[in-house]
Amino acid sequence: MTQKRLSHLLELTSDSTVSQWERGVNAPYGKDLVKLTSIFNVSSDYLLGLEDNGLSVNEYKYFPAYVSAGLPNDVEAVTDYETITIPDKIMGKHAGNKNIYFIKVNGESMNKIIPHDSLIAVRPVSSVHELKNDDIVVYRKDSEYAIKRLVIDKDKLIFKPESTDERFYDDVVHIDDVDDLTIKGKVVLYIVNLD
Repeated sequence: MTQKRLSHLLELTSDSTVSQWERGVNAPYGKDLVKLTSIFNVSSDYLLGLEDNGLSVNEYKYFPAYVSAGLPNDVEAVTDYETITIPDKIMGKHAGNKNIYFIKVNGESMNKIIPHDSLIAVRPVSSVHELKNDDIVVYRKDSEYAIKRLVIDKDKLIFKPESTDERFYDDVVHIDDVDDLTIKGKVVLYIVNLD
């Protein structure tokens, strides 16, 4: 779009106003900013440079470890982590949740849906009562970490793999025997690397 055409659409008194905006000499007033967002179908934050490529983003904790490699006993207590920036549109209803952290999946126990080296977003839970059947969870049992689908069946918790490898099997824990079991969190998002 030419500067002249944009000036006309914005009903500006001078065609040079748009040129001054583009060069950073001047900036649009509020009413012009509102018109620009409508013309270009973008947010005012994008026009002001507060969004990345028109997408709002948030930073999340990223632990450069794999689920099966053994996360620290208490992820919340770890101070050595990196950050990862994820667009809010990808995070959906979890956008901006500062409790969510990211880790990578190692292994093939969930390869039908979450292949090796995928990135997962985990929302910590304080008890099994926050979960429902078919949630994918990260849990620790006997000092080993795993990611599996949870099935709650009366007096037992069944952690089911979803794998093309038949060597993986259900991990069954009876409710009376959960002393050495910790559910670290629910997987709320996974990002699969197709390479």
